[in-house]
Amino acid sequence: MFIYIIIIGVLIVGFIYIYNRLVRLRNAIREAASGVEVQLKRRYDLVPNLITTIKGYAGHEKGLFEKVAEVRATCINTQGLSNKVELENQLAFGIDKLIAVAENYPELKAGENFLKLQKDLFELEDSIQYARRYYNAVVRDFNNTVETFPGLLVAKLFNFKREAFFELKEAAEREVVAAKF
Repeated sequence: MFIYIIIIGVLIVGFIYIYNRLVRLRNAIREAASGVEVQLKRRYDLVPNLITTIKGYAGHEKGLFEKVAEVRATCINTQGLSNKVELENQLAFGIDKLIAVAENYPELKAGENFLKLQKDLFELEDSIQYARRYYNAVVRDFNNTVETFPGLLVAKLFNFKREAFFELKEAAEREVVAAKF
């Protein structure tokens, strides 16, 4: 009888441990998603300055400026990181196109304001990449716990579901972009 009580006690302690781990990981995912959101907000704040700076030199690219501004506005108004993934990919592609347009204007490329914006943008993209990697690492740990035994028993009992990774959808976005100065 004493052995059964010990076994039940160990099972209860293990159950509580797994449940608490799932809750901690879910909260870490929320924190990581918030970190990505903060970095994306910094990018949203930088885009209008970039557009304004380039617009002075390349006014004929009005369609591109409007498209990037429109995607930026949609990103700002979209709630939830999982809903923003495709929009973020579009915004990053638009920013790359803006930088490519600037390549055609040597006086713009040499301008102090543009150089600072470009430097800030590159640093920001590194921060976004770091935040995404952290988010994906936490999601990986959570998904491993949800999908492996004995965590899957607790996860099913309390309705913990797999989380989606923040990933690139388009094959072209996975290619390394050559930076030209």
